[in-house]
Amino acid sequence: MSVRASNSSPSGQRTLVAWRALPAGIWALGFGSLFMDTSSEMIHSLLPIFMVTTLGASMVTVGVIEGIAEATAAVLKVFSGTLSDYLGKRKFLLILGYGLAAFTKPIFPLAASIGWVFTARFVDRLGKGIRGAPRDALVADITPAPLRGAAYGLRQALDSVGALLGPLLAVAFMIWLADEIRAVMWIAVVPAFIAVALLLIYVREPESASTRVKAPLTLADIKRLPLRYWLVVLLGAVFTLARFSEAFLVLRAQDIGLALGSVPVVMVVMNLFYAAAAYPAGAAADRLRPLALLLMGLALLIAADVVLAAAAGALAVFGGAALWGLHMALTQGLLSKLVADTVPAQLRGAGFGLFNLVSGGALLLASIIAGALWSAIGPSATFLAGAGFAAVAAIGLVTLHRRAPGPKSQSSERL
Repeated sequence: MSVRASNSSPSGQRTLVAWRALPAGIWALGFGSLFMDTSSEMIHSLLPIFMVTTLGASMVTVGVIEGIAEATAAVLKVFSGTLSDYLGKRKFLLILGYGLAAFTKPIFPLAASIGWVFTARFVDRLGKGIRGAPRDALVADITPAPLRGAAYGLRQALDSVGALLGPLLAVAFMIWLADEIRAVMWIAVVPAFIAVALLLIYVREPESASTRVKAPLTLADIKRLPLRYWLVVLLGAVFTLARFSEAFLVLRAQDIGLALGSVPVVMVVMNLFYAAAAYPAGAAADRLRPLALLLMGLALLIAADVVLAAAAGALAVFGGAALWGLHMALTQGLLSKLVADTVPAQLRGAGFGLFNLVSGGALLLASIIAGALWSAIGPSATFLAGAGFAAVAAIGLVTLHRRAPGPKSQSSERL
């Protein structure tokens, strides 16, 4: 009954139309992300525990490894995005990035020291860095502008389904294989190669995907990027600074005493809510002003951090993870849409690359701070610091909006 009411409403009808109108290439990219994330999250949901319990790493080491890995991906996105603009082609770099990530997956179960894990994580993120900006630009290339929020939301939703399946499968195989972490990591290799095959066969790049630039990114090109774009970049960095690596969610689950084989459930819960809300949030971003969605996202992040800081049992940790997933759903697709809407088409790859570079630097700083606070004070301090950063971001966002020159100005139209 409620389903019929939802579908018959104008909002439900618009969402359904957007879903059906999305190009087939968006679905192919989404399912490629699904399989790769299934593989990655099977490994990453166990990796913090593997590093701490099997290899003897400290919390600071976990924070540094996670931060450097993600920052590496962010730096490479600038070069791969710029190269895709210069070549006028994006699929080659997309396949190269996914292929590199797939071929590094076997390094994780073979790891005998932290150095092995660092190398594997580093190279895996190289692949992510190569594919990220060209993929995000390709989404905008093949999607009509009025449907971009829905397109990014759908890709994020399918990506999150993979991120949901990964930890779920990790839990199942950990139970079946009696907590043999290395064996589960070997199984995770398979969906990574399925993802590469799927993208290789089914992704079609439109001939007019973008207008080639005459040379790789130059200072003149950077000057062409409008102020609205740089405000989005700043906004993304502030959001990332308030949200450190998800590895600390896994460690929080272990800290409150959850059984080793059940620890990945925290990622299952997070990605369940992320996947369920990502597409509706993306479709809403095509109709609503971004300010409301961004503030809702920050409010959810603050709530998640407070719940996780005070958590004394598994139920509270799962509740915090659910709020974290909803925050991601409301903000990640929206930020991608804002980048796509504020850069010239021929500089779209570079625009996504620069955005991810700044966000990656913020993630490195946030993860190092989180690890240091955890080691020096405890897990509660880590999550309370995240809540503090998010609160500052919300105050800054509201202040910036109120100081906008007028309701019809470009800057206020963006929010």
